[in-house]
Amino acid sequence: MTDPLSAYIASTTAPVSRRGCPVSELRDKLRRVGLRPTRQRVSLGWLLFGKGDRHLTAEMLFDEATRARVPVSLATVYNTLHQFTEAGLLRQLAVDGAKAYFDTNPTEHHHFFLEEEGEIVDMPASGISVADLPQPPEGMEVAGVEVIVRLRRKSA
Repeated sequence: MTDPLSAYIASTTAPVSRRGCPVSELRDKLRRVGLRPTRQRVSLGWLLFGKGDRHLTAEMLFDEATRARVPVSLATVYNTLHQFTEAGLLRQLAVDGAKAYFDTNPTEHHHFFLEEEGEIVDMPASGISVADLPQPPEGMEVAGVEVIVRLRRKSA
């Protein structure tokens, strides 16, 4: 019997039917946001965006790049992730003080964080509403609201 959390994750992470992201389209995408499509950016972008929407850390992407024999340093991976985030291609999630997670879906949405697995899962759009935000200080405006609900398995 499958436990409810595993069933939920499976139902919200079903494979996305995509025709892929050809390299030329990825290069165009980088140019449109003002980034030069260097070999390393294109290689890392292919790894990031070629598998649908997902959440990963720089270390996870570095491991994927190493397995794919993409010659990049961990520093290059961090720099590329931050450049992609600044350009609006990724969204950085502050979940754990020790790790930064990056979401390949940059639209505004909320997340569950599975503490024991260290995994992030998109929350259903109908799962939460945010209302009655406090008035921001003078000269400031709300840029976005990010809700992360931390989950752990119930103890027996």
